[in-house]
Amino acid sequence: MLQVTLRSCFCVMVNAIKGLLISCDIPMAQFIIYLDNSLPTSQKFIIHILDSTHLFVQPHVSEMIRSAIAEFRDQNSYEKPS
Repeated sequence: MLQVTLRSCFCVMVNAIKGLLISCDIPMAQFIIYLDNSLPTSQKFIIHILDSTHLFVQPHVSEMIRSAIAEFRDQNSYEKPS
């Protein structure tokens, strides 16, 4: 006796992207989005804006983002006159 069992299989291809998850407050996220928007299309680094405080970006831009934030903070820091 020959027994045949048919099973349906639902296969999905998964696309994985390596990236860096940034968790920050809303003003900092807006600053990072501004940085991304100020670059030409070929140099944009934000992969996905997850919500108002989480961004998924390309991993190679972490140091560039850190230095841009440091420069922004230096320019916007108040120093009491002596």
